[in-house]
Amino acid sequence: MRSLPFLLISLALGAAAFAGAMSLGNDYIFFAGYVVLQYVVLSTAWNILGGYCGYVNFGSAAFFALGAYSTVAVYQSVEAYEFPHVVPVPILILVGGVVSGIIGLGMGYLTLRLRGAFFAIATLALAVVLQTLVVNWDFVGGSRGAYIIRPETIGPIGAYVRYLALLMLLLAIGSLNVARLIERSRLGYGFATIRDDEQAAEAAGVPTLRLKLIATTISGALMGMAGAPFPYYIGYLQPSSTFGLDYAVNSIAMPLIGGTTSWVGPLIGTLLLGSLQQYVTVTISSAANLLVVGGLLVFFVVLAPNGIIGLFHKYLQRKPDDFVGRRRIDPEAPAGTAAPASDAASGSAP
Repeated sequence: MRSLPFLLISLALGAAAFAGAMSLGNDYIFFAGYVVLQYVVLSTAWNILGGYCGYVNFGSAAFFALGAYSTVAVYQSVEAYEFPHVVPVPILILVGGVVSGIIGLGMGYLTLRLRGAFFAIATLALAVVLQTLVVNWDFVGGSRGAYIIRPETIGPIGAYVRYLALLMLLLAIGSLNVARLIERSRLGYGFATIRDDEQAAEAAGVPTLRLKLIATTISGALMGMAGAPFPYYIGYLQPSSTFGLDYAVNSIAMPLIGGTTSWVGPLIGTLLLGSLQQYVTVTISSAANLLVVGGLLVFFVVLAPNGIIGLFHKYLQRKPDDFVGRRRIDPEAPAGTAAPASDAASGSAP
């Protein structure tokens, strides 16, 4: 399917889902749906670098926090002029994407000459450095946090959380379309060569560093765009709420559970794990979320290391061991002889 029809179909499905949620009249659906859609964007963004290129990024929370604190910085700047809501949230999303994309490009230039565990440790160090910077930056609240006052309602939609959920839905659809477009383009093929054998790709003339810089920029920008509306969603932003372990772990676990070689994998993993986490939060406690993630990760690493997509492909490619076409191969028969499938079904010898 071409990109434009796929975009139109995904927009139609998103509109139908949003209309269905509106008809139920329960705002909790939008609160929970916002979180799940947020993780769709984060896991898809992580998969562009971690799945397509094979570079594991532990700094997802850092890029998410960059988007969130970009919004706080803009909010604090315009609040000084007593116009706290003069900047629309879509503009803030673009600002968060630009800031996080630039930081992603800089991080990639400094760290992408590292590979394997060394690159993963470097991304984790980036998160620690940025968290230390935010904690000591009083303009965005520092360690005490910052309050964001949002409108109660907006236009014909109603509650403001519905508006935020709609924006996150559009952002999730956009990120999935970007990931699908990359996967089916020459850029995606270049990413695949890096993942499969980077040294061989370099020997063949593939500009691996340039491709990796593109991947880190796109991945970081999408993560920052996912974090930009978060201050309006939560109302009170502090470093522990954006640099939390949940974002780093979930953005990795969801693609691994769904499958990292396709744009569909992060979507499936997020819908499964995100919905399960929301159910656990309501019925048990939010503290049990990471326990759920750990249990599912162990299960899939042991039984399905390629994720749900890998299981599906394995099922499609599986054939009965004793049949080739419509004829049965008898291992004790002379070479070149075979029995009809009807004899095999009845259990009689040829």
